[in-house]
Amino acid sequence: MTAVPRDLWRPSSGCDDGCLPAAGEVPTVPVARRALRLVAALGMLLAGIPVVLLLPVLPTRERQGLLSGWARATARAFGVRLVVKGRLPRRRALLVANHVSWLDILAVLAVAPTRMVAKREIRSWPVVGLLAAAAGTVFVDRARPLALPRTVGRVADALRAGRSVAVFPEGTTWCAGKDAADCRPGGGFRPATFQAAIDTGSPVVPLRLTYRCAATGSTTTAAAFLGADTLLRSVARVVAARELVVSVTIAGALHPARDADRRLLARAAESAVHLVPAAGAGARGRLRPVPTVTTAVPVPTRLAGRELDLAA
Repeated sequence: MTAVPRDLWRPSSGCDDGCLPAAGEVPTVPVARRALRLVAALGMLLAGIPVVLLLPVLPTRERQGLLSGWARATARAFGVRLVVKGRLPRRRALLVANHVSWLDILAVLAVAPTRMVAKREIRSWPVVGLLAAAAGTVFVDRARPLALPRTVGRVADALRAGRSVAVFPEGTTWCAGKDAADCRPGGGFRPATFQAAIDTGSPVVPLRLTYRCAATGSTTTAAAFLGADTLLRSVARVVAARELVVSVTIAGALHPARDADRRLLARAAESAVHLVPAAGAGARGRLRPVPTVTTAVPVPTRLAGRELDLAA
């Protein structure tokens, strides 16, 4: 772990290779099985090309079904099983999740085929960038901080149009493991996109993403994308892992009032994702403009986590 540098626009975590699993910690599959997974994953990425062509012309329900099915099948091709706990509200919402891996995108799209907020660089990724653009992704240009209000405005426009939007408000991936306080990105959840929910009267739905190895019954950072790690190394760990499971827990929705403070709203959402108190007694009174509706959803307490700056 390293000290966490503070950058309001380009947040970073303190994670390094020490946050990744030690050799032999995660059971692996045979080399032949890994090769088959890579071939299957490549096939699903190529299958994304016709998906890109079909998305713009399909009705909303069919478009969502196709995108969700593609994301689920792609995650499965990598050898990852998806578990969903809870249920999303039927109306449009701002979905906010913790950030662990590049797999987070597939997990969120599989559960909620929504518009995403992502860094501009993803648009140049082969197939994935095309699919993201066709799905209506709101791209963030981190080289232009003054463009952030326009980005928030685009998120608000999507919400007003009845489209849900998903964002990773930590702005970077990190291990989020036990006793990993030094790894936490400075500033926590960035509040900017929460203003779009306030302006449009949209609920905020926290999503908790956790990764575990079913073979050992414990959480794992095998899927994490951290520090100086490369995408190739991360993909290699994922396809090698035996019985890797990603769980998406849908927490109770937060319903902000018109005069809600976006910073307090962001802290309330962060506390729901990371299962920590939102604020002290004094701050709880100030949270009254952000009433919450809780649901009876079982919540695991384990998390996992790299630096992929996908959202403002």
